[in-house]
Amino acid sequence: MSAIVSSRNPATRYMVAALIAAGLQTAVLGYIIESRAAILRSGAEVVLKTAPVDPRDFLRGDYVVLNYDISSVPVSSVKGGLPSAAGEQVLWVRLKPQADGFWNVAESSFSALPEEGGSVVIRSQPFYSYGPAGGDSMRLEYGIERYYVPEGEGKPLEEARQDGQVSVAARVSADGTAQIRSLLVDGKAAYEEPLY
Repeated sequence: MSAIVSSRNPATRYMVAALIAAGLQTAVLGYIIESRAAILRSGAEVVLKTAPVDPRDFLRGDYVVLNYDISSVPVSSVKGGLPSAAGEQVLWVRLKPQADGFWNVAESSFSALPEEGGSVVIRSQPFYSYGPAGGDSMRLEYGIERYYVPEGEGKPLEEARQDGQVSVAARVSADGTAQIRSLLVDGKAAYEEPLY
């Protein structure tokens, strides 16, 4: 009898370990999905004007590459000074709506910016800063530079974007993380993300 119990014991342990591993994987995947969904549900919405990209880089497979006017941040907008040494940095950028309905850079900082009415603070992806020797502007990405489209629908978007007709409505969370809410062509939603 004890031989039967001991032979089942290792199998039971493997089964429990497999269930725990599957549960952890499911929890991690759920966390990733919910993080994105939370931004789309409750983040502050900004409309960003796209800027031209070399058309050879625009379409790669089934996604489009997006460049924004806010991707080039003037050094003159930095409050609190530049880092004294070169290295990897994160920049917080305050966006404010302009007369044309698009949001643009009002100020930026290498430290978190406080909340201010009528504005939204977006956080850049880590980038290499050359410090005081960096030049007049900094090239940034915000994690919203790629948008997936249905297969075969990239060419019309490429043409519309090259003509300046494509913009993006993005949602920005309280911690500055951005997600694309919808891709707009001539101000009308061509693709929208579900709010879950």
